[in-house]
Amino acid sequence: MNNVLLPVFYLPPVQWFAEYLDENNDVVFEEWENFPKQTYRNRTEIYGANGKLALIIPTKHTGSRLYKETEISYAEDWQKLHWKSIKTAYQSSPYFEFYEHQLEDIYSVQPESLMEFNLRALNIILKILKTEKKSASTSTYEREPEATDFRDSFSAKKNTYSASKEYYQVFSDKLGYIPNLSIVDLLCNLGPESATYLKNFK
Repeated sequence: MNNVLLPVFYLPPVQWFAEYLDENNDVVFEEWENFPKQTYRNRTEIYGANGKLALIIPTKHTGSRLYKETEISYAEDWQKLHWKSIKTAYQSSPYFEFYEHQLEDIYSVQPESLMEFNLRALNIILKILKTEKKSASTSTYEREPEATDFRDSFSAKKNTYSASKEYYQVFSDKLGYIPNLSIVDLLCNLGPESATYLKNFK
């Protein structure tokens, strides 16, 4: 088995899930890192009518730099906006109607912690995928961990994506294929085949 250190993301990209669900990986979530800006920790990317669309969770500036202490701001109704964007993007996809209520449930709560919100969303996605995966969490921050370190491997700012087989996307006929979007994109377009796709990703 390979010990793998993964960051906790908001509706993570496909490549993250391929690592997470790899049966050869023992996953440990990073809980003690400082919160880096402009990453998938508080953003996810979907395929909108005009191309790639970033959905960003606003955070409070409380003085703490730890990710696990990072709080969500609800000053604006971003949850309503994010859900509307997802619904608009995928309501014509093959499988959206099958998962709509579960996906909507992601936005039914308002936890203070970004980490808590992301982990709850992850559990909902795992139920949709009908898969169970045990994971542990770090107890301290290690600059050079013994585990394979993926904390900086998935970038929202530059393409670090490794190519895999393309799948049909709602707007791909019009705008072309966009790789490594949120797991939501894969689920809505491939449905029950998503787990097999992820298994054969690498």
